[in-house]
Amino acid sequence: MAELVIALSVVFVTAGILLLFANHFGLSPIPFYIIAGLIVGFAGEMGVVTIEQTDLVELAQWGIAFLVFVFGIRVEFDALRSVIRDGEGAAITLLVVVAPIAFGIGYLFGEWFGFADPVRNAIYFSAAATLSSTIVGAGLLETEIRDNLVHGRLANSIHFFDDLVAIGLILILSAEAFTADVVTSQIGYGVLFLIAALLIYRHGFPLLIRLADGVEELILMGSISILIGFIAAAEYVGISIVVGAFAAGIAVRSEGAESLGVRNGISSIRDFFVAIFFVTVGALVQFPTVEMATIALALVGLVLVVNPIVLMLAFTYEGYDARTGYLASSSLNQVSELSLVIAIQALLLGTIAPTLFDAIILAAAVTMILTSAARRYEDAVYERVVNRFVGRRQTRKIDERSYVRDGLEDHIVLVGYGRQGRWLVETFERIDAEYVVIENDPVIWDDLRAECRNYVLGDAMARYPWQKANVDAASLVVSTVEHRPVSEAILEQADCDTILRAETSREGRELLDEGATFVNVPNVLAADQLVETVETVVADERSRETLREQHRDTLATLERYGFATQFGDG
Repeated sequence: MAELVIALSVVFVTAGILLLFANHFGLSPIPFYIIAGLIVGFAGEMGVVTIEQTDLVELAQWGIAFLVFVFGIRVEFDALRSVIRDGEGAAITLLVVVAPIAFGIGYLFGEWFGFADPVRNAIYFSAAATLSSTIVGAGLLETEIRDNLVHGRLANSIHFFDDLVAIGLILILSAEAFTADVVTSQIGYGVLFLIAALLIYRHGFPLLIRLADGVEELILMGSISILIGFIAAAEYVGISIVVGAFAAGIAVRSEGAESLGVRNGISSIRDFFVAIFFVTVGALVQFPTVEMATIALALVGLVLVVNPIVLMLAFTYEGYDARTGYLASSSLNQVSELSLVIAIQALLLGTIAPTLFDAIILAAAVTMILTSAARRYEDAVYERVVNRFVGRRQTRKIDERSYVRDGLEDHIVLVGYGRQGRWLVETFERIDAEYVVIENDPVIWDDLRAECRNYVLGDAMARYPWQKANVDAASLVVSTVEHRPVSEAILEQADCDTILRAETSREGRELLDEGATFVNVPNVLAADQLVETVETVVADERSRETLREQHRDTLATLERYGFATQFGDG
């Protein structure tokens, strides 16, 4: 135990130094956690520190269990149907297309390298190649998921689907004997855990809130107790603690003001376990042999190249534009942490070839580092590579699914047809203003056709939808999308007045400096002020420059008194 504590101390000191570098340059911390683990693992090989692989495996499993618990808490049953609907087609396509290919490759490796059970090892390889990481993907798209952007929602739905599949595989593959009776009992235990979780969610957790009388600390301790109880039960019946942790997360309610303390408290602890997980992944990486490197290279190729292509084609087939499909799929190209749980369980049972286990760990570290590091180059890759192959097809699809009246001019272009967008369309109809709505979510295409005079179903980050909306003849562009890249794209495309949306007053002031007429900051400004501003701009051109200056002074005042820091810039 003392040696493990010393090793962990070295881990966190190393990670802390590397994180200072990452924070200074605004880089994702994930690669630096893994690099810290690599350094500790190398130090262990050199004899500087002593840490056993079994300790690392146990540590990784507990870290993953807590993170799966956090994921379970975030599941919102009210939104479950729409989440599954968004991604089920692409997720099933990935399973049908990639999983058999990966199984075949894994089986060939098993025969080639002489694995004891080629079929079972091929299943482990296929699971690692097919399932994506919720921790990495959701972490990279945290803002997009929170803001309900289409590609964030799609990626989140795939993560949910993959995690459900992974939980099922963990139940089946963690069986000590691969017989019908044992597998059935494992699945039965999983079903019982899920039923117990749903009962606690429906009846037990509300009772906990009443007994705690709304005291956040007591509710948080009660939630942790539920987690400990489910993990203990999982250990007792002989199933993975990850399954118990997932059920515990389902049992804890995340909605409602009473659960705010739970979410805040869990988020703080989550950061610690995220560090533990990624550091242990790095520390588990072994120096590659030829066999290990060959398997890992094939796995990395499937995850980084084949999976995104299949998912992007599936998304575009379902009606999403190419950029949305690309952005969603590019956050799904890493080995899942639950695939590591499957591999760890197999290692403990002695059913996975050590070479394959090491290859899966190496592929996980490589894909997680590359996905995090490549995040800032996504737009450049899309424009220079992807768009060259899909550009013409996308313009045809936009033409088929849009309607803009010929000769439309002096109109308003509205970006986004969510709740606020619908409110603005009602305003345009009331004041009899001509308008075009640009929206990239095919789920609401029927609403656009039924409720809007003119509409373009396309990506606001691309040029052609703006041409279709005849932006050169527009008098005003209004955006309801709280996403900086979209706002900057609008400023680049439009020569007329622009009303944008920002998360913070500091970002709003920066957009004003870049040329926006007005920037709506929902966190600090009244919601109905946007409609009043639109009506002002439409009715009186002379007031627009005055409006910009007054609004800049307002945002500067908010920033000076701390609102910019309070609402997201800290």
